[in-house]
Amino acid sequence: MPVLVVLIIFALAFYVYYKIKSYRSNKPIEKRWISAKSSIALGLFVAFFGMNQLFLYRSTLSLCVGAIFLLIGFASAWTGYRAYKHYLPHVLSEVKQK
Repeated sequence: MPVLVVLIIFALAFYVYYKIKSYRSNKPIEKRWISAKSSIALGLFVAFFGMNQLFLYRSTLSLCVGAIFLLIGFASAWTGYRAYKHYLPHVLSEVKQK
């Protein structure tokens, strides 16, 4: 499915972008916040890749691997989202202090 391929590429691009941005950040809380965003992007990348596996091939092994990738990807994205929501007020207060 071409839509999933585009989503996979976008998720990977956002992951690389946020990792580089996290590496360049000097503020510790902001670095964790941006790292949480990169975790969301990586989780979505793995989940979209697993979804693509479900549609691309129809073997039992491919279905199992795709299902595992879906679970791991969405769990990682959910964990990243929770970390993002946790660090957001801290980043806002860090910005207000300057």
